[in-house]
Amino acid sequence: MLGVSALALAAHIAGDVITSFGTMIFAPLSDWRAAIGTTFIIDPWFTGILVAGLLASAFFYRSRWPAVAASALVAGYVGFQYVQKEKALDIGAQYVLEHGLSGAKVSVQPRPVSPFNWTVFVSDEQAHRYAHVNLVRSEARSYGPGDGFIAKIDSPYRPVAQAFWVRSTRFGQPPLDALARDAWQSPALAFFRWFADVPAFDGVTEGSTCVGFVDLRFLTPGRDVMPFRFAACRDAPCAPWRLSSSP
Repeated sequence: MLGVSALALAAHIAGDVITSFGTMIFAPLSDWRAAIGTTFIIDPWFTGILVAGLLASAFFYRSRWPAVAASALVAGYVGFQYVQKEKALDIGAQYVLEHGLSGAKVSVQPRPVSPFNWTVFVSDEQAHRYAHVNLVRSEARSYGPGDGFIAKIDSPYRPVAQAFWVRSTRFGQPPLDALARDAWQSPALAFFRWFADVPAFDGVTEGSTCVGFVDLRFLTPGRDVMPFRFAACRDAPCAPWRLSSSP
C-alpha cells in the first residue's frame, strides 16, 4: 500500500511539473517552482491516453499490460511535446537574430487543443514580443459563428511563416511608465512579482489610481477571460499601494 501511494503521489507531482504553472516540489523548504512546460494544463490527448488505459484495465483487469501500455504512451507523448517545445524555442531564437534583440530572453508556452500550438515570447527589460503559432500548419484557419468552441481556441494559431508578432510593454509608455514601475515594485504586488513569469502592463485608471498588470503566460486566444490580472491601487500620490483586481 505504501508503494502504491508513493507511486500515485509521484504521478500527481509529475503531472503538475509538465505544465507551465510551476510546482513547489520542495515546499516548505524552498519556494522554487519546477515547470518543464511541455503540456497545457488541460490536454485532451494526454487525458485521452490515460482514460483509454483506465478503460482497458477495467476490461482486462487480470493483465497489467493496459496500464503499462498507457504509461508508455503518455510518457512518449510528453517526450514528443518536448521536441515541439524545442522547435518553438528555435522560432523565438530566430526572431531575436533577425531583429537584433541582443540579450532578449526566449520562452514558450504550450497552448490548448494541439501539441503543435505554442505561444512564443521574446522578452527584454522593456517589453515582450509574442506570437501564437502552429508548428505544422501551412495555412491559417478561419473561424466563424457556429464553428464551435474547439475551433475558436484553435484557429488563432498561425503557420510559422505567417506569425503575427505583438509587442506588450512591461510598464506602459511615458509618462505613465514611472508610475507603473513604482506600483510594480510596491509591497502590494510582492506575491504577483514572484508568481508572474511574463508580467506586462495592463492599464491605469484615474481617480483612485490603479495600475494593472497581467501574466501573459496565461494569455490564451479564443478565451473570453484572462486570469491572474492584478493591480496596485492608491487614493493619493503619497498613499501606500494596496492590492486590487486589475482595472
